[in-house]
Amino acid sequence: MDGYDSTTYYTTTTSSADAAGVFFAMLGFYLLFAVVAYVVYAVFLGMIFKKAGVPAWKAWVPIYNSWVMLELGDQAGWWVLLSFIPFVNIAAVIFMYIAMYHIGLKLQKEGWFVLLAIFVPIVWLIWLALDKSTWEGREAVAPEQPPTVPPT
Repeated sequence: MDGYDSTTYYTTTTSSADAAGVFFAMLGFYLLFAVVAYVVYAVFLGMIFKKAGVPAWKAWVPIYNSWVMLELGDQAGWWVLLSFIPFVNIAAVIFMYIAMYHIGLKLQKEGWFVLLAIFVPIVWLIWLALDKSTWEGREAVAPEQPPTVPPT
């Protein structure tokens, strides 16, 4: 064919305004999704806090809600602060899962129930919030009472 190439190329041009519109539409969708997800998380976490005797408003405060959740699961709440440090955050996540395991046990769930917390945390959260289980254990925010010594 004497060097003739029959391939046809099409080009399209996108204006900066079109690209910016797509970007802001995607950003708006993402922000809307994040707000809805946080509201769902806070509502159901507040229901679990209520079962544990903790005020539900604490579920709405970012970072503090994780601190309270760690304490409900018999872990140190300061792990949530260490979750902002690279590589240390891996240990913080492990302690959060341990806390979720203890929270499940305190709400009369079997040990395997923590697998939901690890693989499908929203299902774990909704299940614990909506079922009829009651809290068995002390609440995390109450100060511990000193042991009483019987009179001798």
